[in-house]
Amino acid sequence: MTLSQNPPVETAPAPAGAASVDFGRRLLRIETTHLGALIPVRAVLVSALLVVVIIAVGVFSLTIGAYRLDITSVLRAVVDPASDPHVRQVVFEWRLPRVLFAVLCGAALALAGGIFQSLTRNPLGSPDIIGFGIGAEFGVTVTMIVFALNTYAFKAAGALVGGLLTALVVFLLASKNTMSSFRLIIVGIGVSAGLGALTSWILISVSVEKAMMAATWGAGSLASLGFDQLLPASAVFVVVALAALPLNRTLPVLEMGDDAATALGIRPARLRLQAMVLGVALVALVTAAAGPISFIALAAPQITQRLVRSHTPMGTVPLALTGAALVVVSDAVGQLLAVPVGVVTLSVGGLYLAWLLAAQYARRA
Repeated sequence: MTLSQNPPVETAPAPAGAASVDFGRRLLRIETTHLGALIPVRAVLVSALLVVVIIAVGVFSLTIGAYRLDITSVLRAVVDPASDPHVRQVVFEWRLPRVLFAVLCGAALALAGGIFQSLTRNPLGSPDIIGFGIGAEFGVTVTMIVFALNTYAFKAAGALVGGLLTALVVFLLASKNTMSSFRLIIVGIGVSAGLGALTSWILISVSVEKAMMAATWGAGSLASLGFDQLLPASAVFVVVALAALPLNRTLPVLEMGDDAATALGIRPARLRLQAMVLGVALVALVTAAAGPISFIALAAPQITQRLVRSHTPMGTVPLALTGAALVVVSDAVGQLLAVPVGVVTLSVGGLYLAWLLAAQYARRA
């Protein structure tokens, strides 16, 4: 939405696809009979580069495993249906679902991180920090260990219920006349610590076999996932992502403050509830399938902001592609090091969090 005090000036329409300059940013104008849009050229270039990274690293990931393959064999299996059937089985049935799941998980976590960072107006307002990810993890742990329900549907339900209940508790405890992002983050950290303690208590109270199963899932891994989990997860992601598209326009308005948002026809309370539910749903989608993959939701929006030079962590295509690239690269590194992807993201994300906290402190000092 653009606000201007000057009267509109009639200009000749630019041809479709023509590039224009708006406040120093080159924009790509797209005009059709039913659609008109201005897309930053930098966002298009960044998205194209991220797609190249995802494809390149994804193809490389298809070569990693106990059954070693070279790039040529993988590419031949992809483009030639008459190639070695054993290689095609390894590529399409065993390894391709893992790469596609990495793309899906990264995109979902990045979008969730953008929603919560825009909602809290703070780069630390990530579901990893304010407890919603821990809540989803706790819900899955209870579903797996206490109720002995280990299918994807039950784990997804447990993650969603756990995340939503945690979000409700955090928002209720942090609400005091007005919503403070600092208070929300502090309360979220405290709730996360409590849920982490409850999770540990559950794990030490059950048999070693159940505890090991939950601990393996809790490391965050894409190794055992196939098309049986990918197809329903993709369907849920598409539905939630489409429902979250309007937030790309409304949440940046809410960042200006409740009074400004209300004056522009937005109901802040309803928008916060909608954004919270959709963000938790995206986190639950990933947590149920792959376990907790930490810090992608924290890092992806900030990296995207710097890549496209945006003033808000919200975004759609560049943000989702940034998260997808981070998880695809992390999973490839994890396979080379023989560790789960969650260990890689936790190690790198911890360093990123330390840098982010130092940068926040330096700006306030």
